Formats: sequence, C-alpha cells, structure tokens
Amino acid sequence: MTTPQPTRVAPARQSSFKTLLGTGVGNAVEWYDWNIYASFAVYFSAQLFNDADPRSAFLQTMAVFAVGFVARPFGGVLFGWIGDRIGRKPSLTLSILAASAGSLLIALSPTYEQIGWVASALLLLARLIQGLAHGGELPAAQTYLAEFAPRERRGLFASSIYVSGTLGLLAGLALGLLLQALLTPEQMAVWGWRIPFAVGALLGLVALWIRFSMNESEVFEEHKAAAQEQKKENVLLLVAKNWRTGLRVILMTAGLTVAYYIWSVTIASIAQTSFGYSPEDAFAAALIGNAVLIVVLPLWGWVSDIVGRRPTIIFGLLGSAVLYIPLINLISGGEFWQLVVAICTQLILLAAFLSHAPATYAEMFPTAQRTSGFAISYAIAIATFGGTAGYVLTAIGDPFVFAWYSIALLVVSAVTVFFMPETKGRDLTVEAEPVVRVR
Repeated sequence: MTTPQPTRVAPARQSSFKTLLGTGVGNAVEWYDWNIYASFAVYFSAQLFNDADPRSAFLQTMAVFAVGFVARPFGGVLFGWIGDRIGRKPSLTLSILAASAGSLLIALSPTYEQIGWVASALLLLARLIQGLAHGGELPAAQTYLAEFAPRERRGLFASSIYVSGTLGLLAGLALGLLLQALLTPEQMAVWGWRIPFAVGALLGLVALWIRFSMNESEVFEEHKAAAQEQKKENVLLLVAKNWRTGLRVILMTAGLTVAYYIWSVTIASIAQTSFGYSPEDAFAAALIGNAVLIVVLPLWGWVSDIVGRRPTIIFGLLGSAVLYIPLINLISGGEFWQLVVAICTQLILLAAFLSHAPATYAEMFPTAQRTSGFAISYAIAIATFGGTAGYVLTAIGDPFVFAWYSIALLVVSAVTVFFMPETKGRDLTVEAEPVVRVR
C-alpha cells in the first residue's frame, strides 16, 4: 500500500497593495537617503571639507557623490547574489538597513574644523556604504515588483518604483524648504543640514519593519525549487555569459541617467551654483518638477503596456535630446517660472522611459540572473555616467558645453533601444530572451 504524500500548501498570494507598499516605502526611503546628499551638498560642503575655497569644497563634495557610485557595481554583485541565490526579500531587507546606516553616519559626522581630513573620509565611507545599498536596492525592488505584477499591466505596476522613489526625493526637497523657512542661513550651514540625514536613518527602521512582513517572489520560489538539483554557477560567470544583454543595459541607460540626475536629483544645487537662483526658488522648482513627474509616470507606464516599451523609450530620449539646449536657454533667463517649465518638460519626456524601466529591464533577463545580471550592468552605467554628471558639469563650468555631452549620450541610448527586441508582455518564467525582429 502506497503511503500518501503530504500535500504542500502554497502560501496565500500576496496582495497587490502589500507588494506595492513593501517595495514602495523601502524604495522611497532609499531614494531619500541617496538624493538628499545632492540637494543639501551646497550646505555641508563647507562643513566636511576645507572651506577656504567654497567652490573647491563644493567640487570635492560632488566628487564624493560620484565616488559613491563606484560602490554600486559591488553592491550589485553582493545584493544580486543574495537576491538570485537566497531570495529577493533578504536582498531588499539588507539593502535598506545599509542605506540607513550610511545616513546615520553622515548625520553624526564631526566637521572638518574639528577633526580635519577625517571628516571628509567619514563622508566618503558613508557614501560607499550607501552606494553598496543602492546598488542592490533598486534592482532587487524592480525585480521583485516585476515578478509579482500581472503580465498585461507590468509597465503600469513598474511605474510605482519611480513614483515611490520620487516621493522620497520630494520629501527631501520639502524638508529642505521647511528647514530654510524655520532656520537662518547660518543655522542651516552649521547644523540644519544634519536633520535630513537623521530623519532618513529613522525612516529606514520603518521600512525595515514593513519588509520583514513581505512574502518571497513566487517566480523566484518556483525557479529555486526547480534549480535545487542543478549545479550552481558563480554569479559573475552567469553575468559574463549574458554580456550582450548587460551591454545593452549600459548603453540604453547612459543617456537616461545623466539627464535624470541633472534635471531631477541635482538641479536644486545646480540652479544655485550655475544659474544664480536663490535656494528657495531652486528647491521649489525642483519640488514642482518632481511632483509633475509622479503624475505622468503611471500614464507613461500604462501607454507602454499598450504600444510597447521601445516606442515610448525612443520618444522620451530623443525628445529630451532635441529640447535640451532650448531649455538651458530658458533657465538662463533667471525667472522662477522658466526654471519650473524647463524641469517639468524634461521630466515629462524622461518619464516615457523611467515609468516602465523596471519592467523593461526585468523582461530582458532570465530568472536566474534577473537581479544580479541587471544590477551589475545597471550599476556600471549609473557609476560611469549618472554619478559623475554633477561633477562633470561643475568641473566644466559651462552648462551649454555639458549639454552636448548629455545629448550625445541620449542619442546613443535611443539608437541602442531601436535595435533591441520588444519585450512587452514577456513571460518572466521563460528563461530564453525573446526574439522579436525590429521592423
């Protein structure tokens, strides 16, 4: 007589709300932690570096911002390995913990006047820790969300990544406006800039608690069960085997990341240092622009589910390239409304790619490499192009010269996407890359 085998009871499927909340809150905190550095750099640069030459101190601060991106590929390897071998959930949980630790270190860091160069070194260490965290957070969150989303609405669901991330960025900008209203310029420069970093560390504990209650991705669980008896390959070897897809990620991301970091993340500082806007106008314009970005992201995600990923990406990248210099000219007018219009126009165009980017990247990789394969190549692109954007602009000193650099990268990215296959609606349980001919 055959002994009946116990029936495996599948866990209840996680609701869409909990999936969006779990990825969104943690993602918002991580983006908040990462981006308040650029927004408040103009204040703490003279505190953590030698303030004898304010422009040099700001340039060094932006250099550390760029160096922080160097850690992102290593974070992609570390958290990508965790995500593809242990689980998406552990990768998400550990990354938010590291990001919060970096913010706490900056908040408590002594000044250059107190401990000299060690203050600058502590800032660098904090950014490297956050670079590791962010190098793993975004790919893990994107992968987790894409694997939970319905195939026919994956682009719309994916837009929540940049919606939540932009909300985190907006929270930092709003806090900046509030602090400027409540504190004197001297107080902001001496200690007020520490508040946003301390808040980020505390918010990280909330995100950590939420993520502990999340379920693991079903797509990953099924893949893990099926791969139990298979030989495990080194994560770097797997990525190397899929180098063509990784190269596509780098090329298609180069233009997007430069334009995004200039027009969304560092614009509050750049508007002050390069165009002479007041801190209040710069922060307010950046806040309005990013609020508009939040509104249009779901719309573009929905459009990509209908017409495809490629058409929307190409439209957004080429539109940004064509209008780049005219919008720089507009900003040069010095009026608040001109800065607002320029930021909003660029972010609306970039949203055509940003909205469904998490879905598009996930659709390009098989399950076994979906976190690490994307994380490493994406981190290389961000470190090489996005992370250096503010530094390059500051070093060049001429926004119009920098504009041609950005335009060239936007065109390269658009051409790369033109020759790629369409991925809309791909079954993420299928391991092979789809073969769709470009017409």
